[in-house]
Amino acid sequence: MKIRIKTALISVSDKSQLNYILKPLKKYNVKIISSGGTYKHIKKLGFKCTEVSEYTKFPEILDGRVKTLHPKIHSGILSIKKNKKHKKQMKLLKFETIDLVIVNFYPFKKSVELGNKHEKTIENIDIGGPAMVRAAAKNYENTAVVTNVGQYEKFYKEITKYKGSISGSFRRLLAEEAFLDTAYYDASISKYFTDLSNNKFPSKKVIFGEKKENLRYGENPHQKAAFYYYGSEELCKLSGKQLSYNNYNDLYSAISISNSFPKNVGTVIVKHSNPCGVSIEKNKIKSLRQAMKCDPISAFGGIVVCNFKIDKKIAIELNKIFLEIVVGKGISNDALQILKRKKNLRIIDSSNLKLKEVNDYVKNFDGFLLQSPDYDSFSKKNFQVVSTRKPNKKIFDNLIFAFNVCRFVKSNAIVITKNFSTIGIGSGQSSRVDSCDIAVNKMKRFELDRGEDEICAASDAFFPFTDGLEKLSVAGVTAVIQPSGSIKDRDIINLANKLNLILIFSKTRHFKH
Repeated sequence: MKIRIKTALISVSDKSQLNYILKPLKKYNVKIISSGGTYKHIKKLGFKCTEVSEYTKFPEILDGRVKTLHPKIHSGILSIKKNKKHKKQMKLLKFETIDLVIVNFYPFKKSVELGNKHEKTIENIDIGGPAMVRAAAKNYENTAVVTNVGQYEKFYKEITKYKGSISGSFRRLLAEEAFLDTAYYDASISKYFTDLSNNKFPSKKVIFGEKKENLRYGENPHQKAAFYYYGSEELCKLSGKQLSYNNYNDLYSAISISNSFPKNVGTVIVKHSNPCGVSIEKNKIKSLRQAMKCDPISAFGGIVVCNFKIDKKIAIELNKIFLEIVVGKGISNDALQILKRKKNLRIIDSSNLKLKEVNDYVKNFDGFLLQSPDYDSFSKKNFQVVSTRKPNKKIFDNLIFAFNVCRFVKSNAIVITKNFSTIGIGSGQSSRVDSCDIAVNKMKRFELDRGEDEICAASDAFFPFTDGLEKLSVAGVTAVIQPSGSIKDRDIINLANKLNLILIFSKTRHFKH
């Protein structure tokens, strides 16, 4: 059923394109009510408008906190036109129906992102706006509600099509969007307060996000998918095809690893959300080559994240292999032109992305698991040397590097490194010994120049038996880092001493299932 739009209430924080939406309202002789800055803006644009305080015969009070919270406003929005009792009460009170509400909210999320003081942020919590939107959305059969600038064009076409009226199906779609907007708004406010109190696990958890794009499909072509985001700083795609579901999954895995590196140092290559090559060699070209050399077969079609600005030399090196995505903390113009020669290559600038400590979610059936992230930086105080043979500084630092990479590898995980670059990675096995075999085999296959540097290995959890340590030792590993906690810890220490291995225990375990 269509309704005729006779009276509209407009109160918007985002005043862009307001002129666009006012034109059809003027054309169809719609009475406009407004308040505050919106009223002044409408008048400045040259349209007729009645101020809310004049309409209600009640002034704005409490520094503008109370403007639209008035029975005449909410009765006009909530009245049911076909309800005889409602009509009688409205006539008795000399209230008019309000057929259209155009409202968007105070910019609370923006206030938080700007780092405003708490008092100022609190004043950006909109009360009257969401109240009117919820009322109109509840009463969508009688009242239309527009909540964001993105709806203006569709509204324009709708009211023009029906010559001043709005269809029932369109009003219901607007109501759906309205409740999404109020829910998103309230969720951002609740997050602000739980962040203030550092309450990581509140009694109720609301997950919210704004859809950025529909994806071609999910993990597989028969699955549908979309990308949602609730942060402020985003990755900037400079060129290439649309990102897929799997691209995003791999991308965040790779950036998480890269973010654990020292500033302006390091390269990580990811395939199927697992690292297949990592290096924090300070020479950027060498870092890229070392990461590639770890497993060049797996790197084919993978994602490369550089924890530094990509220049012309790096771009030339990157173009030597087929890659899905290249990410840099800035990309020079020369480098961009070289990389863009491959039209399908996704080129991403991550320099504006600031990774915050966000929780990890895993959804299963009608529930989800929530945990704090495993992003803490390691230092020597987190570890204990338990072998007779002691590491020098370089070996100790190399072991910490290996252990850091290891926590981003799907368990069971074994990472073998040399000179701050991975040379063998075994991941995702139900047996830790099998992961050792995979890591060792990759090392033997691709690490042809053994050199004289010590070979280090990390395990994401303790070795339950001595067989894993034996395999690593036979392969040439001379230093191992692993969490403690096994009843066989003493046997592992004894074997390490017997084999003249350096053995370091971590005080914490770092599974990634």
